[in-house]
Amino acid sequence: MTHSQPQPFAQDIIANVARVLVGKEDVTRLALAAVLAGGHVLLEDAPGTGKTMLARALAVSLGLDFARVQFTPDLLPGDVTGVSVFRPASGDFEFVPGPIFTGILLADEINRATPRTQSALLEAMGEGQVSESGVTWRLPQPFVVIATQNPVEHEGTYRLPEAQLDRFLLRLSVGYPSLEEEVEMLARLQERHPLQDLRAVAAPADLLAAQGQVRQVTVSPDLRRYIASLAARTRGHPQVTLGGGPRASLALQGVAQALAWTQGRRFVTPDDVQRAAPGVLAHRLSLGIEARMQGLGAEDVVREVLAAEPVPVEGQAGGGPGEVRGA
Repeated sequence: MTHSQPQPFAQDIIANVARVLVGKEDVTRLALAAVLAGGHVLLEDAPGTGKTMLARALAVSLGLDFARVQFTPDLLPGDVTGVSVFRPASGDFEFVPGPIFTGILLADEINRATPRTQSALLEAMGEGQVSESGVTWRLPQPFVVIATQNPVEHEGTYRLPEAQLDRFLLRLSVGYPSLEEEVEMLARLQERHPLQDLRAVAAPADLLAAQGQVRQVTVSPDLRRYIASLAARTRGHPQVTLGGGPRASLALQGVAQALAWTQGRRFVTPDDVQRAAPGVLAHRLSLGIEARMQGLGAEDVVREVLAAEPVPVEGQAGGGPGEVRGA
């Protein structure tokens, strides 16, 4: 049996975030996995559950610049990406970068902005660049968008289009704390917010190096087939009108690699894939009318898909899968 020790880099980040966000180590690990995989995160939850806190704490812990944009119906694309300003003294236009030129951008309540402004993020999220007046401007690396939206409030909101949802590597819910965790939170925040004293435990260069190591984590041929089969099953599910495409498979592999790396392993296991699957796949699925009438959610479909697909069994050497066990 192959034993591994948790990756110190990941443990330091998770422990540091836990100083300000009580009892949310699992969601922190998944959010960190998305960052390590070079992706973006959509936090969908009720107000006051710590979505903004998670984004801020991650940025501080990783030593990244942080910018927050409150998305509203009157927000223009240039307010996010930047605009060209005419300078009379020189007679030229000068590009003034917007808040998107940062390490972690918090797009707060992203579904309150118009589709035009939402789409301004697409190029930045997908290509790591911004185009203005025919000129392309590269964004700093690493660059991560963490967007939030409130799932229970629909008045004055705009639904995120499938193309933009697909750009988010993970959709996560922070969730309410337990009673004991909420009591501890009250004690910590009584006098001074711990975020004020939070310090970086890593640097951007450390994150870039970690991202390179994550890409080197081994994924066996059997696990690649398992990942692709899970995505294919979502497309063939009778209650799904739009399933996960190739980008979903790539995202699932990337997050699984990152989760394995945070645990100190150089290989992916089926457990890594299954742990990543709900956050990677659910927001990429569009359900039919019948499913919605039955109260079936995308997460329910992902659970059905995971239960139906045979799981590769880990081998003894280096985690390589061998035989397949039935679901």
